[in-house]
Order: sequence, then structure tokens, then C-alpha cells
Amino acid sequence: MSIIRITSKRQATLPKALCDDMGVQPGDSLRVERVRLDGRDTWIIRPARPPSRFAWVGSLKQYAAGKPHDMASIRRSIEEAKGRDAE
Repeated sequence: MSIIRITSKRQATLPKALCDDMGVQPGDSLRVERVRLDGRDTWIIRPARPPSRFAWVGSLKQYAAGKPHDMASIRRSIEEAKGRDAE
């Protein structure tokens, strides 16, 4: 459970772990809905737009940095990995 403090300007800072779990980034909008559950008002916070099904695009960029991307290099890398797996 996280506790979020509201400033005098009614601003809040969301914990990074919460933002990561929700898939929201700086500049994104959040939708707040009030629902009644078990006789109590409850607020549901979710991203205003559903996460993109292509959110994974670019997620492996850090592993590719500084490596060649021509077909010959890619094929060579695959063959090397096959050799390691066979050992």
C-alpha cells in the first residue's frame, strides 16, 4: 500500500513502482472513477488510454546498443548461440 500526500496546490507525486505497475509515464493522463463497493465510495485510478499493445517496442534497445545489425552479423550471432545451447 502506498500513501500519497496532497500539497497545498492539490498536487500529488505517485510512487515510481505504482507508475511502473500502471504503465504510466510523465505527461500521461489518469482517469479517476468513483464507484460504490460494499456501501462505500471507492475511487479507481487507471490510465486514460489503455496500454498500447506495442508497448514492448524498443524495450530491448539497451541490449542492442553498439552491436551490428546487418543480416550477416545477426545470422552469425544466432549460430553462436546455437553452439552455446548445444554444449
